[in-house]
Amino acid sequence: MTDKNIKFPQLFLRLSIAVTMLSAVADRFGFWGADAAWGNWANFEAYTKKLTFFLPESLSVTSAYAATFFEILFPLMLLFGWKTRVGAYGAGFLLLVFALSMTMALGPKAPLDYSVWVGSAAAFLLAVQPTYFFSIDHSTNK
Repeated sequence: MTDKNIKFPQLFLRLSIAVTMLSAVADRFGFWGADAAWGNWANFEAYTKKLTFFLPESLSVTSAYAATFFEILFPLMLLFGWKTRVGAYGAGFLLLVFALSMTMALGPKAPLDYSVWVGSAAAFLLAVQPTYFFSIDHSTNK
């Protein structure tokens, strides 16, 4: 595959991972309304406690804040194409941990329904790209 053939699919992959993750963050802050997956922070915290049943409650709440921080940081890195490889690996590992936690807490169907495994795999595929077109990384490497 030539560089010419991967420019736009790679950009689409980068943007779709970023926007999807940011949409999940918007949901927990109430942006999508009460009928969304969580609709507000309290519901997201309760969901996080369910997924992190193996942690003490204080760490469960802390993990909700940590997940949200990284679910903002990594997508912004991908959106702007700044430190893209780091952002892609970070998103891949974050989604992998999320998928594993969902599987343990809710069974295998939940992460499949929400395409968490696909998101993780897509982020890892993005992470191993040789160069990142239409990005700050590409502009500064010239």
